[in-house]
Amino acid sequence: MCGIVGAVSARNITPILIEGLKRLEYRGYDSCGVAVHQDGALRRARSTSRVAELQAQADQDGISSGTGIAHTRWATHGVPAVHNAHPHFSAGPHAAAEAVGRIALVHNGIIENHDELRAELKERGYHFASQTDTEVIAHLVDHAYQGDLLEAVQAVLPRLKGAYAVAVFCRDEPHRVVAAREGSPLVLGVGEKENFVASDAMALAGVTDQIVYLEEGDVVDLQLGRYWLSQLDTASGRFKAVEREVKTVHAHSGAAELGPYRHYMQKEIFEQPTAIANTLEAITSISPELFGDGAYRHFKEIDKVLILACGTSYYSGSAAKYWLESIAKIPTSVEIASEYRYRDSVPDPKTLVVTISQSGETADTLAALKHARAQGMTHTLTICNVSTSAMVRECEMAYITRAGAEIGVASTKAFTTQLVGLFLLTLALAQTRGQLTDEQEAEHLKDLRHLPVAVQAVLALEPQVIAWSEEFARKENALFLGRGLHYPIALEGALKLKEISYIHAEAYPAGELKHGPLALVTSEMPVVTIAPNDALLEKLKSNMQEVRARGGQLYCFADGDSHIASEPGLHVIRMPEHYGALSPILHVIPLQLLAYHTACARGTDVDKPRNLAKSVTVE
Repeated sequence: MCGIVGAVSARNITPILIEGLKRLEYRGYDSCGVAVHQDGALRRARSTSRVAELQAQADQDGISSGTGIAHTRWATHGVPAVHNAHPHFSAGPHAAAEAVGRIALVHNGIIENHDELRAELKERGYHFASQTDTEVIAHLVDHAYQGDLLEAVQAVLPRLKGAYAVAVFCRDEPHRVVAAREGSPLVLGVGEKENFVASDAMALAGVTDQIVYLEEGDVVDLQLGRYWLSQLDTASGRFKAVEREVKTVHAHSGAAELGPYRHYMQKEIFEQPTAIANTLEAITSISPELFGDGAYRHFKEIDKVLILACGTSYYSGSAAKYWLESIAKIPTSVEIASEYRYRDSVPDPKTLVVTISQSGETADTLAALKHARAQGMTHTLTICNVSTSAMVRECEMAYITRAGAEIGVASTKAFTTQLVGLFLLTLALAQTRGQLTDEQEAEHLKDLRHLPVAVQAVLALEPQVIAWSEEFARKENALFLGRGLHYPIALEGALKLKEISYIHAEAYPAGELKHGPLALVTSEMPVVTIAPNDALLEKLKSNMQEVRARGGQLYCFADGDSHIASEPGLHVIRMPEHYGALSPILHVIPLQLLAYHTACARGTDVDKPRNLAKSVTVE
């Protein structure tokens, strides 16, 4: 969520700024804007429409410059409206409401003490044109400014409580942008006699591949052909120069071709066989070293696992708990990251802390990871799709899924590749703990190698799922049922449906029906059931009968040998094969397709569902 792009160059950078915003559109946003230093003054364009409309506005207004910043906003403080859109200006104290001012600033994150800062600034005569916490920073920089923008920003940063990535420039200092980060991602892009800053290297694809990943507390001063990095030294209370490695990063553009698909989500659903194959590429045996040098030592020193994640990633971790406890025989707990750091827990240094994140920049999960480490739990590992992300840098070990860029807000291929990575982790821990024989390893590897083909066979069920989606599109509520290993998959299916179709959907362990949810069942309540042919199948069939006895309509995804047949009130789509421990990866595919085609039938914005963002970089 929220995207920043900034630049200092001798050429017109307005097209670069706007193109960078387009590459960040997949994150989700509800307003956007661009500001530049032009003809000795600040000029800007802002919109509550798409970036394409912002581009048309900037072209019409003739906005052109070598210095500027741009932003896509996902609303936190203040409604989505032009006056709340970034960039924000500060005109100084006692300025007229229509004054343009000298400071322009964009911000990702949340300033937790903005109320007290706002009250202080109002007393000093500053006028607020928005409800945002961001405008507070702009006015603080203006108040601190005495001719040097870097010094002004450095003076303000210690006063901010919360998380931020900011980029700011001043009317009185052309060809200069100062940026800083604390808790929100930010990268520096190094060019030929020009420099850039962005919240994601993807925004700079095609502009520069020389990237510096700024660390917590870094401040960067961008000028023509040069830059300086500094960080606050807590001992002296002063900012000191620091050096960071410049890496060559070939970022993928967010503007990937759709090809024959209607939406990115559909494309990404059908990319899953390839994504899974890529994630498994070159794996011929199981060993701890799949997760990095020194993994064996870490694995030998732990006796339990703690998984920290949010949203879809939390559900993948919930599924992995079943694997870890049944195959690796290691006690496992799964925590919602946003809750974990705010409760009293019992730390254990012999715990392997596993974080799961598609972007590797999820603010809640990063904060939970830091909290766990602060409690003495130093064995850390991440399952992540971005090798250059903060999560990978913060953890001792990592397994990089190779799902490729995922543009659709509702995660699909990132989820299934996370499950693959977590299954490999299960096998590696089982091996380390003496719970995996050579024969079992060979059998699991055989199943993993066949997985892309098995997923392809499930995708062939799309026409049958489309028929169901036409019924679901007319509903406003749905229940999803699963048992054991497939309960987290039911949760994921319900999440997908509500995310993109806006149908209220809930998931329960099927055995919980009689403990409350059964009261909701009527002929108008579709009940989706995941029915693999496993040890819980007969129990599940009893739960299905409870639904039918109340007039409910069952929609069942059943394995081919489960002996469940379609009849009035019971609709069955037969899965190609039962896939044992890896069955959840197959069973989630038709749930993704059901959500997608239901959303299409309802005419929603599938790739950019309302109120949601792809990368959640604020708490």
